[in-house]
Amino acid sequence: MRSSTPEDLLLKAVDYATSRGARLAIVRFHERRRELIVFDGGVLREYAFSVSSGVGVEVYGSGRGYSFTTSLSWDSVRRAVDVALELSKAQDRPVEFSRGDGGLLSYRSSYKVDPFTVAPEDKIRVVEEVNREALRLEGIASAVTRMALESDYRIVVTSEGFRGESEVVLSGLSHSVVARQAGVMERVGDSKTFEGGFERIESTDWLGFSDEVNELALKAVNSKTPSPGSYRAIVDNELVGVVIHEALGHASEGDHVVSGSSVVAGMIGSRVAGEHVTIVDNGLVEGGYPLVFDDEGVAKVETVVVDRGVLRGYLTSRVVAGKLGLRPTGNARAEGYDNVPLVRQTNFYIKPGDWRVEELFEGFTGLYIRGKGMVGGGQVDPGNGMFSFNAGPSYIVRNGEIVEMVRGVLMAGNILEFLRGIEAVARDLKVETSVFGGCGKDGQLARVGLGGPHVRVSRVIVGGV
Repeated sequence: MRSSTPEDLLLKAVDYATSRGARLAIVRFHERRRELIVFDGGVLREYAFSVSSGVGVEVYGSGRGYSFTTSLSWDSVRRAVDVALELSKAQDRPVEFSRGDGGLLSYRSSYKVDPFTVAPEDKIRVVEEVNREALRLEGIASAVTRMALESDYRIVVTSEGFRGESEVVLSGLSHSVVARQAGVMERVGDSKTFEGGFERIESTDWLGFSDEVNELALKAVNSKTPSPGSYRAIVDNELVGVVIHEALGHASEGDHVVSGSSVVAGMIGSRVAGEHVTIVDNGLVEGGYPLVFDDEGVAKVETVVVDRGVLRGYLTSRVVAGKLGLRPTGNARAEGYDNVPLVRQTNFYIKPGDWRVEELFEGFTGLYIRGKGMVGGGQVDPGNGMFSFNAGPSYIVRNGEIVEMVRGVLMAGNILEFLRGIEAVARDLKVETSVFGGCGKDGQLARVGLGGPHVRVSRVIVGGV
């Protein structure tokens, strides 16, 4: 699946950097392979394959410098080290950073069938069948179906004696449709991503998966929008994951805290959520995106951000940890070898509680707001905590019974008010990653895990769109 690993070259680069006066040297190799197939309206619109690889060099001398090369020759890597050292020397003041630890860490996705060895016609057949089947249904105006396959391979070595190696393989399919009825149109979509090879694609009932999307769209297009106002709400796994990630996860990233652009800056030890709420950022969780070390050569640890309602920590890189007087949490991530690592989330979620999902509905009147089927995102300001998100088809609930579907639901509010209003947390933790997208920050994309358990909230603001 990949080229030969250049570990000896990376170690040589680290030794060379330290011999030239680097206080810390971090050298990483990154190779990504990606394949994308798109059917739109029964027609193959795209079949793309890409591969990129290179070496990134980060050094701390008097300052901090970063450089990269796409060549694995020693001359090219040595020049990258020299450039990084010169950039670090050009800075006016020393850059302080927190130290990491040495040691060895590795992670490899388990798979049986290398997705990049499967014949193109076998992949096309799956996507085409799902796409054209949707178009046969009365009321479905358009359909877009995609398959994506990805391999991400990284080696990170540091002058502190750390060596990490990781290979993550993802396979997935997404399907979205537009239903049309009496001049009204409603778009609904869903995707499923597996960690593993093409055997996961072959063993999945994709027609059954797409049927759920198609039927949801046909039902939603015939439903009404909710009356705008304040509602008591039950929020499902998918939407609570998006809200927590976007509205609190970004606010807990230490660079936002340092710059003062975080609603939770300076609030360590303060109550920010209901007593049933514990929120963590974890590198390994079932269904999420696996990460055991970051791109600065720091082991990823479970970071408790909120513990039973009280803010306990932030996510950090080496430099940000130094500024906050904390230890690095393994959250420095770069999209590629040509990017400087930024403070990023991995799998950020509410830990499961003690309630069964059905207990949340007992005697409940309000809205059951779902992320399943949602298309599009929302808006969030980490500085003041205000957010608004489009939901998927949702439901009006009266006295514990679901009575009516509603569409075009827009959920808005303040993240601290939302968290403090969580009355109950279910035990049905569900976290998922996506090979079709991720988290964007400063022009870089990172794969993450989103999700959580169902929660019941005392008050949210809802509008119809």
